[in-house]
Amino acid sequence: MKRNMGTADRIIRVLAVIAIGVLYYTNLISGTLATVLLIIAIIFIATSLIGFCPLYLPFGIRTRRSNP
Repeated sequence: MKRNMGTADRIIRVLAVIAIGVLYYTNLISGTLATVLLIIAIIFIATSLIGFCPLYLPFGIRTRRSNP
């Protein structure tokens, strides 16, 4: 797996995870919506830590700079 996520992309995902966590723990979201968002948050944090997003491959998206 080659990394395909840039720093800004990874930071944005981590911030989204934090926002979802805050919404969940303050009970602003619940039920099915909370479950779906928590699953998305887990995926976001995993892809941020790895630096690879499998959904970028079919579309040819790469937010990480290439090394010259």
